[in-house]
Amino acid sequence: MSELTEFRKQKDGFFINDNHSPLPQEQKERFVGLKYFPENSNLLFALNIEEFPEKETIQMQTSTGDIQTFIRFGKIRFQVKGIETELTVFSNQYGFFLPFVDSQAGKETYGAGRYLEPHMSPKGKLLVDFNLAYNPYCAYNDLYSCPIPPVENRLKVAIEAGEKNYK
Repeated sequence: MSELTEFRKQKDGFFINDNHSPLPQEQKERFVGLKYFPENSNLLFALNIEEFPEKETIQMQTSTGDIQTFIRFGKIRFQVKGIETELTVFSNQYGFFLPFVDSQAGKETYGAGRYLEPHMSPKGKLLVDFNLAYNPYCAYNDLYSCPIPPVENRLKVAIEAGEKNYK
Protein backbone atom coordinates (compact mmCIF):
# COMPACT_ATOMS: atom_id res chain seq x y z
CA MET A 1 0.00 0.00 0.00
CA SER A 2 1.42 3.40 -0.97
CA GLU A 3 1.91 6.15 1.56
CA LEU A 4 -0.85 8.16 -0.16
CA THR A 5 -3.27 5.21 -0.07
CA GLU A 6 -2.59 4.73 3.64
CA PHE A 7 -3.09 8.46 4.29
CA ARG A 8 -6.44 8.39 2.49
CA LYS A 9 -7.55 5.32 4.44
CA GLN A 10 -6.69 7.04 7.73
CA LYS A 11 -8.56 10.18 6.66
CA ASP A 12 -11.70 8.13 5.92
CA GLY A 13 -11.36 6.58 9.39
CA PHE A 14 -11.13 10.04 10.93
CA PHE A 15 -14.22 11.22 9.05
CA ILE A 16 -16.35 8.30 10.22
CA ASN A 17 -15.00 7.70 13.74
CA ASP A 18 -13.53 10.86 15.22
CA ASN A 19 -15.50 13.34 17.34
CA HIS A 20 -13.72 16.17 15.47
CA SER A 21 -14.95 14.97 12.07
CA PRO A 22 -16.75 17.65 10.06
CA LEU A 23 -19.50 15.17 9.21
CA PRO A 24 -22.76 15.44 11.15
CA GLN A 25 -23.93 12.14 12.66
CA GLU A 26 -26.54 11.49 9.92
CA GLN A 27 -23.78 11.77 7.26
CA LYS A 28 -21.48 9.47 9.22
CA GLU A 29 -24.16 6.78 9.08
CA ARG A 30 -24.10 6.86 5.25
CA PHE A 31 -20.41 7.63 4.78
CA VAL A 32 -18.55 5.13 2.58
CA GLY A 33 -15.36 7.14 2.06
CA LEU A 34 -14.10 10.19 0.24
CA LYS A 35 -13.57 10.07 -3.51
CA TYR A 36 -10.16 10.81 -4.96
CA PHE A 37 -8.41 11.11 -8.28
CA PRO A 38 -5.82 8.38 -8.85
CA GLU A 39 -2.33 9.31 -7.67
CA ASN A 40 -0.73 11.55 -10.29
CA SER A 41 3.05 11.97 -10.14
CA ASN A 42 2.82 14.73 -12.79
CA LEU A 43 1.18 16.96 -10.19
CA LEU A 44 3.93 16.70 -7.58
CA PHE A 45 6.37 19.61 -7.72
CA ALA A 46 9.45 21.03 -6.00
CA LEU A 47 9.20 24.68 -7.02
CA ASN A 48 11.04 27.93 -6.63
CA ILE A 49 8.82 30.47 -4.94
CA GLU A 50 9.08 34.01 -6.23
CA GLU A 51 8.67 35.94 -2.98
CA PHE A 52 6.85 39.23 -3.18
CA PRO A 53 9.20 42.06 -2.15
CA GLU A 54 6.49 43.50 0.06
CA LYS A 55 4.48 40.94 2.01
CA GLU A 56 0.99 42.40 1.85
CA THR A 57 -1.45 41.40 4.57
CA ILE A 58 -4.82 40.55 3.05
CA GLN A 59 -8.19 39.55 4.39
CA MET A 60 -9.73 36.53 2.69
CA GLN A 61 -13.49 36.23 2.85
CA THR A 62 -14.88 32.95 4.17
CA SER A 63 -17.87 30.83 3.25
CA THR A 64 -19.84 32.30 6.17
CA GLY A 65 -19.01 35.94 5.41
CA ASP A 66 -16.26 36.21 8.03
CA ILE A 67 -12.69 37.09 7.17
CA GLN A 68 -9.34 35.45 7.82
CA THR A 69 -6.00 37.24 7.61
CA PHE A 70 -3.13 35.96 5.48
CA ILE A 71 0.10 37.30 4.04
CA ARG A 72 0.57 37.23 0.23
CA PHE A 73 3.94 35.48 0.32
CA GLY A 74 4.86 34.76 -3.30
CA LYS A 75 4.08 33.11 -6.65
CA ILE A 76 4.77 29.64 -7.93
CA ARG A 77 4.80 28.66 -11.59
CA PHE A 78 4.37 25.16 -12.99
CA GLN A 79 2.94 23.33 -15.98
CA VAL A 80 -0.22 21.23 -16.12
CA LYS A 81 -0.59 19.23 -19.33
CA GLY A 82 1.78 21.66 -21.06
CA ILE A 83 -0.08 24.77 -19.88
CA GLU A 84 1.93 27.33 -17.92
CA THR A 85 0.11 27.93 -14.63
CA GLU A 86 0.73 30.12 -11.60
CA LEU A 87 -0.70 30.43 -8.12
CA THR A 88 -0.19 32.81 -5.22
CA VAL A 89 1.04 31.23 -2.00
CA PHE A 90 -0.20 32.72 1.25
CA SER A 91 1.13 32.30 4.77
CA ASN A 92 0.01 32.76 8.35
CA GLN A 93 1.24 31.67 11.77
CA TYR A 94 0.66 28.01 10.82
CA GLY A 95 2.76 28.02 7.63
CA PHE A 96 2.01 28.16 3.92
CA PHE A 97 -1.53 28.03 2.54
CA LEU A 98 -2.45 27.41 -1.09
CA PRO A 99 -6.17 27.76 -1.80
CA PHE A 100 -7.18 27.22 -5.43
CA VAL A 101 -10.12 26.60 -7.74
CA ASP A 102 -9.57 24.54 -10.88
CA SER A 103 -11.57 24.29 -14.12
CA GLN A 104 -13.52 21.28 -12.80
CA ALA A 105 -14.94 23.18 -9.79
CA GLY A 106 -18.57 22.31 -9.28
CA LYS A 107 -18.23 19.21 -11.44
CA GLU A 108 -15.46 16.83 -10.41
CA THR A 109 -14.02 19.07 -7.71
CA TYR A 110 -15.59 21.12 -4.91
CA GLY A 111 -17.14 24.29 -6.33
CA ALA A 112 -15.64 26.67 -3.78
CA GLY A 113 -12.12 25.28 -4.25
CA ARG A 114 -9.60 23.08 -2.52
CA TYR A 115 -6.59 23.63 -0.29
CA LEU A 116 -2.98 22.59 0.07
CA GLU A 117 -0.45 23.29 2.79
CA PRO A 118 2.89 23.08 0.99
CA HIS A 119 6.17 23.26 2.86
CA MET A 120 9.79 24.08 2.14
CA SER A 121 12.26 21.31 1.44
CA PRO A 122 15.70 21.43 3.06
CA LYS A 123 16.96 22.58 -0.37
CA GLY A 124 14.74 25.67 -0.33
CA LYS A 125 12.12 24.43 -2.80
CA LEU A 126 8.40 24.62 -2.07
CA LEU A 127 6.97 21.09 -2.11
CA VAL A 128 3.54 21.18 -3.75
CA ASP A 129 1.76 17.82 -4.03
CA PHE A 130 -1.68 18.20 -5.58
CA ASN A 131 -2.37 14.55 -4.67
CA LEU A 132 -2.88 15.96 -1.16
CA ALA A 133 -5.36 18.65 -2.29
CA TYR A 134 -8.34 18.52 0.02
CA ASN A 135 -11.81 19.97 0.36
CA PRO A 136 -12.36 22.45 3.17
CA TYR A 137 -14.64 21.34 5.99
CA CYS A 138 -17.42 23.61 4.68
CA ALA A 139 -17.75 21.11 1.78
CA TYR A 140 -19.16 18.65 4.34
CA ASN A 141 -20.90 20.91 6.83
CA ASP A 142 -22.23 24.48 6.48
CA LEU A 143 -21.32 25.24 10.10
CA TYR A 144 -17.64 25.63 9.13
CA SER A 145 -16.18 28.94 7.96
CA CYS A 146 -13.66 28.35 5.17
CA PRO A 147 -11.51 30.86 3.24
CA ILE A 148 -12.64 31.34 -0.36
CA PRO A 149 -9.74 31.17 -2.82
CA PRO A 150 -9.06 34.63 -4.28
CA VAL A 151 -9.52 35.38 -7.98
CA GLU A 152 -5.76 35.17 -8.59
CA ASN A 153 -5.90 31.46 -7.64
CA ARG A 154 -8.66 30.45 -10.06
CA LEU A 155 -7.17 28.17 -12.69
CA LYS A 156 -8.31 27.54 -16.25
CA VAL A 157 -6.85 24.03 -16.13
CA ALA A 158 -8.09 20.90 -14.38
CA ILE A 159 -6.06 19.68 -11.40
CA GLU A 160 -6.87 15.98 -11.60
CA ALA A 161 -5.35 15.02 -8.27
CA GLY A 162 -6.45 14.99 -4.66
CA GLU A 163 -10.01 14.93 -3.33
CA LYS A 164 -12.98 15.00 -5.64
CA ASN A 165 -16.28 16.74 -4.99
CA TYR A 166 -18.21 15.38 -2.00
CA LYS A 167 -21.88 14.71 -2.64
